[in-house]
Amino acid sequence: MRQEIQCSLAAAVAAQLLSQPAASSTKTGHWSESAKRAFTQHWPEYMIEGLCLGIFMISACTFGAMLEYPASPVRMGIANTDLRRFLGGVAMGLTAILLIYSPWGRRSGAHMNPATTLTFLRLGKIENWDAAFYVLSQFFGAVLDRGC
Repeated sequence: MRQEIQCSLAAAVAAQLLSQPAASSTKTGHWSESAKRAFTQHWPEYMIEGLCLGIFMISACTFGAMLEYPASPVRMGIANTDLRRFLGGVAMGLTAILLIYSPWGRRSGAHMNPATTLTFLRLGKIENWDAAFYVLSQFFGAVLDRGC
């Protein structure tokens, strides 16, 4: 049941993404013009999204290694597994808060997750091309961070 709901939500969002450029092309010309306009107006926000996601992932890797790598001095110093997990959760929560309330996060909206971006799209808070470019930037940020 839950998977069906997720699939139907994804299908609804995909249908909205596909239907809107066709509707906007009648108003403003070819769909590539509206994509170009969205990109040229909001490219800094898209780059910030990728950077924020990359910073979040670097933080997750760093805290995860510090708290769980067997040879880590922090892991050796904190024997209690539950305490290490709690500290990891606190560290990631603080990372998210810092990114969301940072000047970069305030400028871009700090979605840092394609699911959040698609939710904002579905609620009508962002335009279709903005959502597409946000998601692409988030994926590029994740892939580039993966190389670190």
